Amino acid sequence: MCNQSVGLIQSVIEKHGIPTTSISLLREVTQKIHPPRALFVDLPLGYPLGRPHDAEMQSEILVATLRLLESDQPLPILEEYRVPEFSLS
Repeated sequence: MCNQSVGLIQSVIEKHGIPTTSISLLREVTQKIHPPRALFVDLPLGYPLGRPHDAEMQSEILVATLRLLESDQPLPILEEYRVPEFSLS
């Protein structure tokens, strides 16, 4: 899904009182859009949760994303998930 569209949709949903968070693969776009909460994951496009069948990494990224909902930081929040070495093989 388009990082820009998701960020804009998040802002509208938040205005209705529903907290949102997202995963971003494009830091530059996310910084321009200012979604309420986003986790930047430096992975190739198409792999926001890492390698297929890597349940541990996928869970870590999802938990980190959901933890943004608990943050006391002022909005917008853009945190970075530290990606271990990544290869598709």
